[in-house]
Amino acid sequence: MKIALYQMHVIPGKPEENMKKISEWFNSLDEEIDLVVLPEMWNTSYRLSDLNELADEDGQVIIPFLQEEAKRMNKHIVGGSIAYKTGNDIYNRAIIINNKGVLINTYDKAHLVPMLNEHHYLTSGEKKPRIFNIDDIEMGTIICYDLRFPELARSLALEDAKVIFVTAQWPASRIDHWQSLLKARAIENQVFIVACNTVGTCDNNEFGGHTLVYAPDGTLINSLYEDEGTLTVELDFETQEQIRESIPIFNSLRTDLY
Repeated sequence: MKIALYQMHVIPGKPEENMKKISEWFNSLDEEIDLVVLPEMWNTSYRLSDLNELADEDGQVIIPFLQEEAKRMNKHIVGGSIAYKTGNDIYNRAIIINNKGVLINTYDKAHLVPMLNEHHYLTSGEKKPRIFNIDDIEMGTIICYDLRFPELARSLALEDAKVIFVTAQWPASRIDHWQSLLKARAIENQVFIVACNTVGTCDNNEFGGHTLVYAPDGTLINSLYEDEGTLTVELDFETQEQIRESIPIFNSLRTDLY
């Protein structure tokens, strides 16, 4: 499976301009790419105080846009996450669309960032992420701060996820945490970790790039650093099975103790 990730400089508070950037990026991709990955909150960035006006109401704009792009390109889209408004609530919602243009999965970010007072502006999700299937491969996704809670990634691994996507706007000041946590999630769950971050700034926040893909043994497969751009990788699931057979951690789980 060939994957392209967009390490994007999101324009704060400009959903239409960000949609145009993404459409242009889609047009630049090779035909051989099977699946594309977008970052967190790519429609608005972190203009939290303006989300009531900026968030996509019931996904009426972003979801049809991504559905049409998926069909046009014949590519699956892990659509990062968007500011999604429904009723009086605004969620940080992940969107997954297959290459037929069908919305196959959503997930609302469960862990809101207290340092940014996200709980003043966003509603946390009340359900854990669900497994979705693309090309007969089980996958899951988490969003940014969720990465600090290993139980969430483990819950996906226990449902036989082979790939976990992490979409983020992770700050440059803590990029060492980002790299360490991603590698740990890969090793402890023996999954591919496919992590898409942003670059640029929003108000006082600087985002650190370092879009990364780790193999199930923690090997770094490919990476970008501080510039906007595209990261491409090919995932080898036969190697993953060899890793799991050589160190069969899931056979040793003590669910009677924890």
